[in-house]
Amino acid sequence: MNNKNLINITLDTLNDAKALNINVFDVKNLTSISDYMIIASGRSNRQVSAIADKVIEAAKEHDIQPLGIEGRREGEWVLVDLGDIIVHIMHPECREYYQLEKLWNTDSERTGAI
Repeated sequence: MNNKNLINITLDTLNDAKALNINVFDVKNLTSISDYMIIASGRSNRQVSAIADKVIEAAKEHDIQPLGIEGRREGEWVLVDLGDIIVHIMHPECREYYQLEKLWNTDSERTGAI
């Protein structure tokens, strides 16, 4: 599956799960670990974990096995590594504290489907 399709599937899943403030960052020219970062928020630790579960489930339904999942139990910040796409689902306070957008923000920042 190409990155555009996987991003759109992930964005649809995040929207369906009522994730907030969803941003997509093209980081190909900034890091070798991934081509895209997607950052979204949930309203509570429970919702953050539930959103992550839905992203993982949607990836698996499309035969994409996540390479790694971190923070699922705690629910403050869950990272789902889908290879060329890394999804960060964060509690708003955690997101404000770490400010990942400042790290990955380029002129190519996108919100929504690409």
